[in-house]
Amino acid sequence: MKEVNRYVNAMLITAIALTVMFVCGIPMIILGAGNKIYAVMGIGIAFTAIGFYGMPIGWVFYANNLAVRRVVIAVAEENLLTVQEISAQLTMGEPNVRACLDKAFNKGFLKGYKRRGDVITLNDNVPENWREKVAECPNCGAKFTYTSSGARCPYCNSPVKEEGESN
Repeated sequence: MKEVNRYVNAMLITAIALTVMFVCGIPMIILGAGNKIYAVMGIGIAFTAIGFYGMPIGWVFYANNLAVRRVVIAVAEENLLTVQEISAQLTMGEPNVRACLDKAFNKGFLKGYKRRGDVITLNDNVPENWREKVAECPNCGAKFTYTSSGARCPYCNSPVKEEGESN
C-alpha cells in the first residue's frame, strides 16, 4: 500500500505544482513586462506555457491513479478477488477495472497476488528447492521448523544437524 500511496501523492504534488506554475506565470509576465525585467517575463511565459499544457494532463494522471489506488485497496484490504466483484463494489466498468489491475500489477502495487484472467489469487509459489523441515534441538530439546541448511535453534542458537549428517 505504501508504494501506491507514494505514487498517487507524487501525482498530486505534480498536478498542484503545474497549477501553481500556470497561476503564477501570468502575473510574472505582466510584472516583468511592466518593469522591463525580461528574465522575470521569460520565466513567466515558460511557467504559463508549461502550466497551461501540463496542468490538465497532471490532474488527469492523478485521477487515473486514484482509481488504481482504489482497486488496490479493494484487492488488498477488502479481499475482492474478481473483476466482477471489484466492478460492482466500486461502480466502475469492467474494462476500467482490468486496466487499473494491469497498471497495479505492472507497477508492483499488488505484491503477493497473481492474476489469471478476471480472477486474482494469492501467489503461493515457492522455489523448487524450498522445503520446510521440522527439527528438535539436540541441546535444549525445543521443536521448531526451518527452511534452509545450516539452521540454528531459535531458542539456544545451537546448530541443527541435517538429515543424513553424521555426528
